[in-house]
Amino acid sequence: MPLWFFASDLHGEATRYRSLFERIAVERPAAVLLGGDLLAASLPGSFDPAREDFIDDFLVARLRRLREQLGGAYPRVLVILGNDDPRAYEAAMLAASAQGVWEYIHERRCQLQAYDVYGYAHVPPTPFLLKDWERYDVSRYVDPGCVAPEDGMRTIPVQANEIRYGTMAQDLETLTTGNPMEHAVLLCHAPPHNTRLDRAALDGRSFEHVPLNVHVGSIAIRKFIEQRQPLVTLHGHIHESARLTGSWREQIGRTWCFSAAHDGPELALVRFDPHTPQDAIRELL
Repeated sequence: MPLWFFASDLHGEATRYRSLFERIAVERPAAVLLGGDLLAASLPGSFDPAREDFIDDFLVARLRRLREQLGGAYPRVLVILGNDDPRAYEAAMLAASAQGVWEYIHERRCQLQAYDVYGYAHVPPTPFLLKDWERYDVSRYVDPGCVAPEDGMRTIPVQANEIRYGTMAQDLETLTTGNPMEHAVLLCHAPPHNTRLDRAALDGRSFEHVPLNVHVGSIAIRKFIEQRQPLVTLHGHIHESARLTGSWREQIGRTWCFSAAHDGPELALVRFDPHTPQDAIRELL
């Protein structure tokens, strides 16, 4: 049966990537899905050549070496970026995709074995200033303490109307319209709202005397799952969620939702067979 790996929020930590590459070499999964926040953090809106070097000289170089080692057993590697990854590095991600090292699938669909995999990097507005991957969720409402998409910084220019009126709900509809979901896998950075996967450490905190909601995931993604019922959805973004709730998985109807976000130094690796997603396991390496 096919083995798929899922990891997210590696944040440029070489030790996490080395753990991942070692497990790929030993277990030889059919697919590896990386769910964003892949690079080290830097100042909002800045372009750091060291991070581009990290993509080319570390990630791409190591994966090329792994491809040479594994030959025909080299997995399909599908990637998206996350809200901490400046979009200025998208060009380097696409260049690596053109070399066959991985497949960059933000707002794209690809076929993997008998499954359609959809990639989506955007998250709802956060308190942070980098807005390359932030969108309004289902409306122009912004949670207390968060910064609107118009008010932050970007490394790639975007049309003002798109920033002001675009929503995650519209994007997901455009990405999947007319396509069946019973064999679909959604690889996205944001988790669904009001689940064990989007629980943030905001207990007792307020902004201008307004209590903060501890569930900070996407309403659009939650509604999409409820209405369209994909087979599996893969998430990250909220590092502490599994520690706070005791669970890295959630079932919504027939859909299994997994998170690989983790707030410790280890790599959180989710292994699953899309034929039997209920048997998925997560290990800290």
